[in-house]
Amino acid sequence: MMKKQISLRKTLLLVLAALVIGAGGDALISGEGIFDQLNKYKDVLSLAHQYYVDDVDLQKLNDAAVNGLLTQLDPHSAYLPPRVTKAEAERFQGSYQGVGLEIISVNDTITVSEPMGGGPAARLGILSNDRIVKINDSTAVKLTTAQASLKLRGPKGTKVAITVLRAGISEPLLFEITRDNIALNSVDVAFVVHDDVGYLSVNRFSATTHGEVAAALTKLRAQGMKRLVLDLRGNPGGYLSEAVHMADEFLDGGT
Repeated sequence: MMKKQISLRKTLLLVLAALVIGAGGDALISGEGIFDQLNKYKDVLSLAHQYYVDDVDLQKLNDAAVNGLLTQLDPHSAYLPPRVTKAEAERFQGSYQGVGLEIISVNDTITVSEPMGGGPAARLGILSNDRIVKINDSTAVKLTTAQASLKLRGPKGTKVAITVLRAGISEPLLFEITRDNIALNSVDVAFVVHDDVGYLSVNRFSATTHGEVAAALTKLRAQGMKRLVLDLRGNPGGYLSEAVHMADEFLDGGT
């Protein structure tokens, strides 16, 4: 007999309705304490696991529920699973081990937005706008940016092969990259714009930000800087302590 396919959303709604009607709906709806809400969630998840027409991925459901919960708070609250949390932490440590490529998924294709200067990928001649179609022996088509990043990262000294398509070249290009330590600088650029006016751009507050800023300020002052344009556009934040230390370079104590 063919199974009648029912969407997961409809199933959960039906289960919740049955739970409300058949198991003391008034108490379930009116419960305001955290344990009442946790019990409601536990019951819905358990019933979906037991009675849904297909197998249920509990981890996927749980992650979706947590994400749904946080979207009701504010635009800045989000759930990061362990692998993403690790990758985000690496962004603010000042370095990571990998191939040195900034990538983005465009129309289901992993595209190089920028090879990091001096990194192993840049040294081999990989260019911006190269499209990565294979990583080792697996297709990279339809990978998300996060999935591709995980495949490209790895311990220093290990190798990864990528196949790229490049505009103007008919044949795919194969590169074997030896992973290395990749520095993530906080200071994009620092120079004297005009006379005594300096310009300093800081792209994040990582573990090395204060040291980088202090060194840049020393260099600019030696070049005659007396006023400064501090550019924080596009800076997503990071370690509060580093932001405070950087602010201390410009503010008097106790301000």
